[in-house]
Amino acid sequence: MWTPTEPYNELQEPPVEKLESREVLKATTEARAGLAALDQAVHRLPNPSILLNAVTLLEAQASSAIENIVTTTDELFQLASVESTHANPATRETLRYRTALYTGIAALDSRPLSTITATQVCSSVNGRDMHIRDLPGTFIGDPIAHTVRYTPPDGPSVIADKLNDWERFVHGEHKLDPLVVMAAAHYHFEAIHPFPDGNGRTGRILNILMLIESELLREPVLYLSRYIIENKNEYYRLLLEVTRDSAWEEWILFMLEGVRQTANLTLDLIDKVQALQEDFRLEMKAKTAIGANSDILDLLFERPYCRIVDVIERSEVSRPTASKWLNELVSQSMLDTVKVGRDRLFINSRLLRVLSRPS
Repeated sequence: MWTPTEPYNELQEPPVEKLESREVLKATTEARAGLAALDQAVHRLPNPSILLNAVTLLEAQASSAIENIVTTTDELFQLASVESTHANPATRETLRYRTALYTGIAALDSRPLSTITATQVCSSVNGRDMHIRDLPGTFIGDPIAHTVRYTPPDGPSVIADKLNDWERFVHGEHKLDPLVVMAAAHYHFEAIHPFPDGNGRTGRILNILMLIESELLREPVLYLSRYIIENKNEYYRLLLEVTRDSAWEEWILFMLEGVRQTANLTLDLIDKVQALQEDFRLEMKAKTAIGANSDILDLLFERPYCRIVDVIERSEVSRPTASKWLNELVSQSMLDTVKVGRDRLFINSRLLRVLSRPS
C-alpha cells in the first residue's frame, strides 16, 4: 500500500504490459508523425542553429519556470549573448539549464543514457556536484504547511537500486515505442526523485536525451516544457495518479499529446522565424548599403542580442564597418540598441517578439 507520508520504497519499474493500450498506440502514431515532420523541417533549414539557439533557451526558460525560477525572454537572451555582472540569479540559473542540456547530449557520445548521465546533468543544472540523496525527510508537498503529497524512496542504497531499475527499463528489450518509454521513464525518474535538488529540470532534460538517443530527433528542438507549464496542475495531478491509482494510460496520453502539440508549435515557429528573416533580408537590401549579407543576417537571428565584435568575427570586417552596418540597421528601425556595461548591444526586437509571443 502506498502512503503519501511514507517513503515509497516499494516503487517498481513501469508495467510493460499495461503501457500500450489501443488509445496510446493511436496517440503514439500521431505524436511520431509530428516529431518526424519537425526533425525533417529542422534539417531542411539553411542554418538550423538559428532555431536551435532559440528553442534551447526557450526550453530552459519554461522548464525553470515550472520550478518557480522566473526570468524574461529579454533577460535570458541578453545573458546568453554577453556576460553581465548585473544579471539576476534566476536568469543565471535558467541559463545553466541549457548548459546542462548540452552536457547530457555530449555524454551520449561516450555512453548510453544512465545514472551517470543524470548525475552530470543535475550537477550542471545546479552549478555544483550533485549526488544521490542521503538525508532523510525529503517529501513533495507544501513545506510551510507541512502537507505531504508524496514521499520518494529513502536511503542511498534504495535510491541506487531504483535508478538501476530506471536504467533497465529505458534500455529494456520490451519493444515499447520510444515515446512510450520516454513518458513512463519520466514518471519513474520523478518518482525516484534521486537528488537533493534539480530533479524536475533534470528529468525534463532526460526526456529530450531519450528522443535523441532513440534517433527520433537529431537536435534538441522539442520545446516540451512549454506544454508542461501550460498544463502544470494536470502534469502534477497525473504524476500522482500513476502512483496512487496506476493510471498509466492517462499519463502517457498526456505526454504524447505534449509531444504532438509541441512538435506542431515548433513547426509553426520555424515558419514565423523564416518569414521574419526573409522580411529582414528584403529590408536590408532595399534600405541599407549592407545589401542581402547572409552572414550578418544569420548572426542577427542566431543572437538576437548582438555585439560589434560578433559582426567582426562573423563577417571578417573592420570594426568601423561592423559599427556602421549595425548603426544603419538601427537608423532604419530594424534593430534597437542598449548599453550594458562596456558593451553596446544591438537587439533584434522583432525576433524576440516572435519567440516570446504565444502561438
